[in-house]
Amino acid sequence: MHATTFVHSAFDSDFAGMPVANSAASSRQILKDVFGFDSFRPGQERAMDAALGGRHVLCVMPTGSGKSLCFQVPALVLGGLTIVVSPLVALMQDQVEALRLAGVSADTINSSRAREDNVAAWRRAASGQTRLLYLSPERLMTGQMLAALAKLPIALIAVDEAHCISQWGPSFRREYEALSRLREAFAGVPLMALTATADESTRADIAARLFGGSVEQIVLGFDRPNIRLTVASKQDTKSQLLAFIKAHKGQSGIVYCLSRKKTETVATFLVEAGIKALAYHAGMAKEAREANQNAFMTEPYTVMVATIAFGMGIDKADVRYVFHADLPGSLENYYQEIGRAGRDGEPAEAHMLFGLGDIRMRRMFIDEADTSDEHKRREHQRLAALVGYCEATSCRRRTLLAYFGESREEEFEPCGNCDACLEPAVMVDGTEAARQILSLVQQTGERFGAAHIVDVLRGAETEKILQCGHNRLASYGAGSARKKDEWRSLIRQLVAGGCLHHDVSGYGGLSLSADGKTVLKGGKPFLVRQHARPRGKERAAVTSLSHEESDLLAALKRLRLNIAARRHVPAYLIFSDKTLQEMARQAPRDLDAFAAISGVGTSKLRDFGKLFIDAIAAHIEAPDALR
Repeated sequence: MHATTFVHSAFDSDFAGMPVANSAASSRQILKDVFGFDSFRPGQERAMDAALGGRHVLCVMPTGSGKSLCFQVPALVLGGLTIVVSPLVALMQDQVEALRLAGVSADTINSSRAREDNVAAWRRAASGQTRLLYLSPERLMTGQMLAALAKLPIALIAVDEAHCISQWGPSFRREYEALSRLREAFAGVPLMALTATADESTRADIAARLFGGSVEQIVLGFDRPNIRLTVASKQDTKSQLLAFIKAHKGQSGIVYCLSRKKTETVATFLVEAGIKALAYHAGMAKEAREANQNAFMTEPYTVMVATIAFGMGIDKADVRYVFHADLPGSLENYYQEIGRAGRDGEPAEAHMLFGLGDIRMRRMFIDEADTSDEHKRREHQRLAALVGYCEATSCRRRTLLAYFGESREEEFEPCGNCDACLEPAVMVDGTEAARQILSLVQQTGERFGAAHIVDVLRGAETEKILQCGHNRLASYGAGSARKKDEWRSLIRQLVAGGCLHHDVSGYGGLSLSADGKTVLKGGKPFLVRQHARPRGKERAAVTSLSHEESDLLAALKRLRLNIAARRHVPAYLIFSDKTLQEMARQAPRDLDAFAAISGVGTSKLRDFGKLFIDAIAAHIEAPDALR
């Protein structure tokens, strides 16, 4: 196996036969003549130089920064055959078509094509006609394909969307994990991995799995200052979404939903509300997906309601907003998804709804995945970091950039373009509780996670607490008056506020930052959001209901009585009065908001959620309907 040392042009060119020694000039000339660009974007030339020099390289570059050119240009300079590993058929086909339009001989072999088309594509590659061959990991990592490729002059192997190695490899795309064999199967061939999103832990994982730890890394800035970052508590998803889209009238946007069913439901809801909206998810017929994608790309003022199946490789410059109707999987996913907005550099907005039901669902996904305990642990830490971002009481951009390791949070100035900067939350003094947490983190050696710290504060008798002797600490049980969720929220706010560092790549341990030590020593206060759940006498003060809320409560009690009568059980077993009072105050209009009500567990959510939500909606729309 070898890399050819002369340019083999797949298009009529004056560069055929140019030695690689003059590769910098070749790269610039190909960039201009083939792709039409006068100059390199940040990071591109360095990535190309690494590949042309036979070195492995990991490129982490923001969406829209021109990652594809980092391997496409060297492929034409080096000649021979470049293999591009890509996760999605649609993404492969789009890139192949784009290259062909540029006059480059590119091809793909994938399961969506007829066998005779795949055979013809292979023959072109084997005969030396093809410069770039796009394959899925599943297609590449078969013994037959690896053996066949070993006979060809492979010049470069590029792994696109490389974060999938870390995030998909251990679960349902195991062939991504198998890509670790490439460096041995093609010894001497440079490997290039590319992604728009990877935190320090993910980068280390990619480096270890794909490169055996030895790789040149190019990590560009993660900041997208033109995108306004906002997060809101999930109350009534459809009403919140409709209000947001109406405020962005005449603009194109993407709405991300967690499930295929919700994607279709939300798209239908928007259409019925007079919005030009389309659905996109992996369960749709290929023709329908392509038609909707084409419409979104070509028709103005269109809203795409989609699962995460939509977005990779989508290059629509004028997407003005990304709306997350559900919590994304991680901050990496979130960053990649919001990166589809404002690619033209003009102002855009990323708005996310955040509810306790989302956290419960995400935890369930992680726990039920067919992955190792180690991978589940890391995914739980990533989820905790995402929740910390949602809980942030100071600049969200600072929190986001600090997570990706771009800077220490305290070194980054507030952005002035997120909700925390533009509309700061009403804060109250939480210094005493913060110091309890910080002190306990320090006393326990700064190596335990949030769950253990909360258990110690509340005086739990877990095996870990007893083994470590933490039941003998002065702080043991000192926070029993607060509920677990309150302590967890406080810890997340301390993490988001830069007072605690959260070890995502390790075992989730918490440690004090310089700011945290200052708060602990009494050097400065720590403020928390005012909406923390009241306790004791404070709780009693907020139980009074307005006239409208009292009417709704009466309607809910009648519904509870009817359900109880049908099931032959006491009414209080359906829901307590306290739970009904909270329903009356919050008036949840969807299952996510209903799940956040105190006293609503999984079974009651399943059995009674829709009944009560429908009753609440009916009462609000026609107050006398349930009398």
